[in-house]
Amino acid sequence: MLARPATPAARIIPAIDTHDPARASALATALAPHAGALKLGLELFAAEGPRAVRAMAAVAPVFLDLKLHDIPNTVAGAVRSLLPLRPAMLTLHGAGGPAMVAAAREAAEKAGAARPILLAVTVLTSLDAATLAATGVAGGPVQQVLRLARLALEAGADGLVCSPQEVARIRDAFGTAPLLVVPGVRPAGSATADQARTATPAEAVAAGADWIVVGRPITGAADPAAAARAIAEGLPA
Repeated sequence: MLARPATPAARIIPAIDTHDPARASALATALAPHAGALKLGLELFAAEGPRAVRAMAAVAPVFLDLKLHDIPNTVAGAVRSLLPLRPAMLTLHGAGGPAMVAAAREAAEKAGAARPILLAVTVLTSLDAATLAATGVAGGPVQQVLRLARLALEAGADGLVCSPQEVARIRDAFGTAPLLVVPGVRPAGSATADQARTATPAEAVAAGADWIVVGRPITGAADPAAAARAIAEGLPA
């Protein structure tokens, strides 16, 4: 499995969110030397499928962010189908329940030492308390994140995806063992766009994030590599 990052640059996971394989390839090549992994999400996977994962894995470890969420048997089958692509990290929704997470872990074990880190997504960074309440979730984001974190970790997840605002609470509740991948990270002065629960890169790492996912502030910059380097320079060693 991918080791915890040992340098500031290794903490950074640029989000390669595009449907264009040529642009994805150019970004991956430019950013791989300045990152610990590269995020490949639904947009590129829907456009290019496994071919995109193989291409990106040739230049850097891949954080395959597909957020699997289905009945346990289906998710287990999806994990088995993805193992030949050798993603370094793979996401599934914690809200799928403990049986689903356990089935994903059992399927991932088929890859042995090369299995991906399994990360349970808790509450999307685009959701705030009002939106959660509208979907029937009471108590706000922190309570729901902690609820899903406990469920997922006890069922076999290696770590969690959460917003920067819940990192410290997760560390207080579960210690240093869970691997935390944190989106919703925005350098000071950057637009938050559709993110509701954000923090700066330095704040997220100081709170206990292992990796931070940064999308548009890097990939939308005139010089994406320089943007990634600037973020790394602002992180604690």
